[in-house]
Amino acid sequence: MTTSTINHKSLLVLLFILASWITYTVFQNSTKLWTALKLPISLHHWNDIMKSSHPEAPLNPVVSPTETELRIKKIMEELNQLVPPRPFTHMNTTTSATHSRATILNPQDTYCKGDQLDILLEVRDHLGRRKKYGGDFLRARMSSPTLKAGASGKVTDFNNGTYLVSFTLFWEGQVSLSLLLIHPSEGVSALWRARNQGYDRVIFTGQFASGTSHVNTDCALVLNSSAELCRYLDAQDQEAFYCMKPPHVPCAALTHMRSKNKEVSYLSKQERSLFERSNVGVEIMDNFDAISVSKCNKKTVPTKKKCRFGMAPAIPSGHVWKDTWNPVSCSLAPIEMKECLRGKFIYLMGDSTIRQWMEYFKSSINTLKSVDLHEFGKFQHQLAVDLDRNINIQWQKHAYPLIGSLTYSVKEIEYLARVIDRTGGEKNTIIVISLGQHFRPFPIDIFIRRALNVHKAVQRLLLRSPDTMVIVKAENIREMNTDVERFGDFHGYIQYLAIKDIFRDLNVGIIDAWDITIAYGTNNVHPPQSVVRNQINILLNYIC
Repeated sequence: MTTSTINHKSLLVLLFILASWITYTVFQNSTKLWTALKLPISLHHWNDIMKSSHPEAPLNPVVSPTETELRIKKIMEELNQLVPPRPFTHMNTTTSATHSRATILNPQDTYCKGDQLDILLEVRDHLGRRKKYGGDFLRARMSSPTLKAGASGKVTDFNNGTYLVSFTLFWEGQVSLSLLLIHPSEGVSALWRARNQGYDRVIFTGQFASGTSHVNTDCALVLNSSAELCRYLDAQDQEAFYCMKPPHVPCAALTHMRSKNKEVSYLSKQERSLFERSNVGVEIMDNFDAISVSKCNKKTVPTKKKCRFGMAPAIPSGHVWKDTWNPVSCSLAPIEMKECLRGKFIYLMGDSTIRQWMEYFKSSINTLKSVDLHEFGKFQHQLAVDLDRNINIQWQKHAYPLIGSLTYSVKEIEYLARVIDRTGGEKNTIIVISLGQHFRPFPIDIFIRRALNVHKAVQRLLLRSPDTMVIVKAENIREMNTDVERFGDFHGYIQYLAIKDIFRDLNVGIIDAWDITIAYGTNNVHPPQSVVRNQINILLNYIC
């Protein structure tokens, strides 16, 4: 009896020790166990909304640079080489359109259609002294207004103060030549430096719902504040937008946004003088007469192939004649829009310059009916359908930065890479992407990162659905009298170069709206209907 009791007690003691050891072991490894069991959390399409007082610190710091970071660095290095620093002490030492000399090489009384006309430009400063470096932002154009004809010229910078300006004489008749000094090299350098210095040229105001009332707070791509912030993060691509967190209001209550320009400049007073309207877009060839171009009985030009993806780009990429765009390397045919779009799903993604396409489709196809998606404002998601022909066309805005003085909803805002990722795609699906204008006031790495992320999403789409057609529309040129530091065309030109470089390895179509709008000479961020019609005609030739 005594032995049995002792054995029973010993067994209990052993079991107690074993249980204590197991408990201790589990406790010690609980963190690892919990980490292993945790699942990703997705609150809504932003993937992550969180509060943070340090926006610059990522959620999961990465020790080594990612592929995207390395690519951004490489592109930035190339752009920095393209725009070297050009400090100046006085306006007189900058490039002067009046004192610079343009000379037609091998001048003739009459030129032949198809010939190339070359002009040697020697730039000089306001004291008439020859400049020894290049980097001026020039725009060459030829035109015949009575023929509704125009084309850009090719500018070659020898980086020693001389340039070769080449015009292809595409049509017969009287042709006027223009060479504008948009900005001197010193101004270009100042704009480049200033652009990459700050994020606060545009102020965003976020509106949060709080019961039956609203609360407004400051928002931005970067907020340097020790206050509590809401971070709206795209976790996959690590792009974020921030708002000051309103007291007692959750971050998820953000519903609307608006923006305005802030009275801030990263240019010196002397630099700003370069961008007064009288100093922007000054004609260098003011005293040149129109040239005469004849047919000259030259051989018939071979018939060009129909435009398609993958064709080598040309400079210039084409010309306008009788208000119609004619590419250099291929031919465009007039396409019957309704039949071409039969059975097609067209996704227009981006800014208001691609929204113009949506408006053109709705006004040109009388059987296309708009669907009320119960949103409001110019940035509202738009959908139009033709049920008989099974045509579905929609426009969706891109995510921040999205500049607009009128209040717009952000309840449904999402990054284009995520929209593309959830698109199944097939042979009747066409995606058209346009990015640029809203990125001009911010450091260039913001635009490069966005373009790279969209590129990766398109790459994934074409892997799972290679028949899907993707078209990238480049930026339009815009008004000369715009706020140059925020929205000037130099910023757009840099983005134009970057996006062409980023997408060159994919089988996508490029609509060179930059060159087209120079050829038309529109100088309007929202060009007239004739320009939009010709841009859309390129799309129709790609898909039909």
